[in-house]
Amino acid sequence: MENPIFNSRDVLYKDKFGAVAAGEKIKLRLLLPYHENNKCQRAWLLICKDGFKESRFELFATDDYHNGSRWWEIVHQVSEPGLYWYRFECETSFGICHISHTGNGIGSPASDVSSWQLTVYSPDFKTPDWLKGGIIYQIFPDRFKKGQKDKKEIPAGRIMHDDWYGQPVWKPTKEGKVLNNDFFGGDLKGIEQELDYLKSLGINCIYLNPIFEAASNHRYDTADYEKIDPLLGTLEDFKSLCNTAKSKGIHIVLDGVFNHTGDDSKYFNKYKRYGECGAYNSEDSPYCKWYKFNEWPHNYESWWGFRTLPEVKEECPEYQEFITGKGGIIEKWLIAGADGWRLDVADELPDFFLDQIRSRAKETKPNSLILGEVWEDASNKTSYGYRRRYLHGDQLDSVMNYPFAHAITDFVVSFRTNDFFDRILTILENYPPQVVNVLMNPLGTHDTQRILNTLSGMSAEYRDRKWQANHPLTKEQKDKASSLLTIASAMQYTLPGVPSIYYGDEAGLSGFKDPFNRTCYPWGRENKQLIEWYKFLGRLRRKCPALVDGQFIPISAGLGCIAYARKKDDDMIVIIANRNEHSIDYHLHEEFSGLKTISGCILDEFTVKIPATTCAILGKGKWI
Repeated sequence: MENPIFNSRDVLYKDKFGAVAAGEKIKLRLLLPYHENNKCQRAWLLICKDGFKESRFELFATDDYHNGSRWWEIVHQVSEPGLYWYRFECETSFGICHISHTGNGIGSPASDVSSWQLTVYSPDFKTPDWLKGGIIYQIFPDRFKKGQKDKKEIPAGRIMHDDWYGQPVWKPTKEGKVLNNDFFGGDLKGIEQELDYLKSLGINCIYLNPIFEAASNHRYDTADYEKIDPLLGTLEDFKSLCNTAKSKGIHIVLDGVFNHTGDDSKYFNKYKRYGECGAYNSEDSPYCKWYKFNEWPHNYESWWGFRTLPEVKEECPEYQEFITGKGGIIEKWLIAGADGWRLDVADELPDFFLDQIRSRAKETKPNSLILGEVWEDASNKTSYGYRRRYLHGDQLDSVMNYPFAHAITDFVVSFRTNDFFDRILTILENYPPQVVNVLMNPLGTHDTQRILNTLSGMSAEYRDRKWQANHPLTKEQKDKASSLLTIASAMQYTLPGVPSIYYGDEAGLSGFKDPFNRTCYPWGRENKQLIEWYKFLGRLRRKCPALVDGQFIPISAGLGCIAYARKKDDDMIVIIANRNEHSIDYHLHEEFSGLKTISGCILDEFTVKIPATTCAILGKGKWI
């Protein structure tokens, strides 16, 4: 195969893969023609900080040649963190030639100008070591486990289910409203009671959907940031959960909903549940300046038009002080026992506010985690008309890595292999390595349909709630999807980053979109075989050093099969995912000698015999 002119993903051309620290030197090399009738005479690097003018730097010709081409190189250094774009030009016998990014990191002559991205982060950027190599478990608190059987003083307006295994309320009211006011009674004590179970899965981080007082079961409509919701427990219950979890090596991360509050809250107080002190009650309320009133009190800005979720003004000094100030909400709950925050709709929070959140969190607890909800590539995300700087070292530690989830499910459901490695490598190339090591890698969350439904091939897209309620997966569909989940989860657990289980996925929970993806954990009705698989994957992550921060090595993708390796020093793990409905013989290159079978295959020298719809796992090193 002919060598490309440039490949940003090959250390022969760019000696440091991916993002770099400010002040770090990188060597860039081009392999340019040296033919008698087409000889490169000069070459330039053109680079600019996002939104600024390009600067031009000349490469020098080396005495190193390859197949009639000559290596040209430059050592470059970027002094400031930020997002940069670079490309090349060269002068040949035929004139000036643009060398542009034509995909997959490759540079080729092109008439259009397409640049490579270079993320430059602060040299002081550090993410929490405790999450590296770990496993996250996401819990929707009302639906995991009822620890306190008798719920006393149920707040007005809430409906309590009697049947733990029942279907959530999905029908709108006669007025057409979806209230989300039905509860099953899951609480903090229930979570504490199951910490040993979570530990058996290898979990070292629990991410809790909102736990503060709120009118709805999802609690994204915060009513009081300073109080645990009464159906979940008390401050003492929260402290007990954190302390017990800590004794088992498990960290608690809270959901921070700071873009909006509930209209039924002590701050907005539309329905006067909290007296007469809310922004909706009086223009003299201390909370009135928190909100975006176009015309007080009825005309106000709300999150995506949901009138129950009035938006706050993060630029309001009083609101900033309440959330990020000394003694504020960020500090209060970290001191109470939390080890981090997941920031809801992080792309709707302004940069200065994210800066303040990180500053207060790290000052309070230096090893705390700041994780943002960002659905796309967070390194070059644009929101509200400007480029974000989440991953430069002064805002987020990590994001919810949906691009990996989509790459996995597109392969397992649709046999899509052609761009699998490009989708993975784009994230790895664009993100700082310390972010990659703590990426939250889900297959599903409270905002998506259950992974079993996705893998079944059934989609709720363009389907209303009535259809979703009346089309549960059949046993045959569940069985097939559960089998495919072993492939998807094996990939999830072995790609760079940290796998995240949405509660109950490991036990075979199914369901389409909200509220059907938020049914209760099936205690006593679990898929035991699936749980054992997840326990096996958890042991694998604890044992294999390469899964902490090892190099990612693509091997092959095509014909219904994807193969890759993770390597750190002498330790290696190799994954070969066979999505075909028939067995295959996969032939490994001799560089992968010394491997031993771990799961899902028979190894005969360099031939791996893999059954239909199975993920083979092989490895070598002291960890086996």
